Amino acid sequence: MSNNIAIAIADALTLLLHNQHGLAAAIEEVALWAKSSGSPDVHESVISALETIDGNASAITDAINQIRQA
Repeated sequence: MSNNIAIAIADALTLLLHNQHGLAAAIEEVALWAKSSGSPDVHESVISALETIDGNASAITDAINQIRQA
């Protein structure tokens, strides 16, 4: 893989990661609203999904770092 392609892939993944963080923040706001509106089950479900998003974000970050080091 050429260096230019690796940089482009890492840059694209970085943008997707930023989008993922933004969506997670918005989803967290909805979860807090659900909790304050008397829907603790919905809140817990959303928090569980956010934990998955966080785990995936860590894996994506690791992949970006590996690509940038290649």
